[in-house]
Amino acid sequence: MMSSSPFPERARAFTLIEVMVVIVILTLLASGLALPIAAQLESRRAAETRRLLADAREALLGFAAAHGRLPCPASDSSAGEESFAAGGDATNGNCSNFHDGLLPGAALGLAPLDSQGFVRDAWGTPRNRIRYAVSGAGRDVGGVTNAFTRAQGLRSATLAALAAEPHYLFICSTGASANASGCGPAANQLTRRAAFVILSLGANASATPPAGSDEARNVSGAPVFVHHEESAAAGNGFDDLVTWTPVSLVVSRLVSAGLLP
Repeated sequence: MMSSSPFPERARAFTLIEVMVVIVILTLLASGLALPIAAQLESRRAAETRRLLADAREALLGFAAAHGRLPCPASDSSAGEESFAAGGDATNGNCSNFHDGLLPGAALGLAPLDSQGFVRDAWGTPRNRIRYAVSGAGRDVGGVTNAFTRAQGLRSATLAALAAEPHYLFICSTGASANASGCGPAANQLTRRAAFVILSLGANASATPPAGSDEARNVSGAPVFVHHEESAAAGNGFDDLVTWTPVSLVVSRLVSAGLLP
């Protein structure tokens, strides 16, 4: 009996194979395109985060020009406002956490803020709140404790004392030899005169940095931070975005504002 199908069995099978091949090719093409698109998205997020860090830096300098001091870092529970230690306030500049706090977005008047008053970077998770550290933690400059965060502290410290101080916050090119006192070898030191540091924990912010890694150094609570290009090194991956402002620029803004001679 003749088959009622207009195509022989072999032709129909061949057509099914062709369809499968096309599906495989399309799948490969789609997966090949996904990687460049993901890379472009990450690049855009990094660029947007750098812009946010630049805006934060200008806001901090504007705060200093308006108040004669830098703000204290915020804490998780301060709703984006400055966080002072017990008995601390703007008159003594005693912050609850000088070196491992958050950017006080509400105090700086930044926007947009999350529901608790903090600025998040372009990755947008709660862990991606922008961080902020400021020189202080009880250190004296020209006999003035917490000179950067107390009202008129920099004026009282005098320009001569600010220039003579051996170091403020350290920025290192690697955390390999860094400790709470500095970067180790001089070749690892990018600066030792940062008045404040602003940083994003990057795309991997939800992960806990491996102990001893460069990323772990940036959340250690010490006045020492690491900045270098992104790295995927095993056990020491790094995608933090770090920016800082030298003491000289803070002084320049205060001089321009008439708050320093």
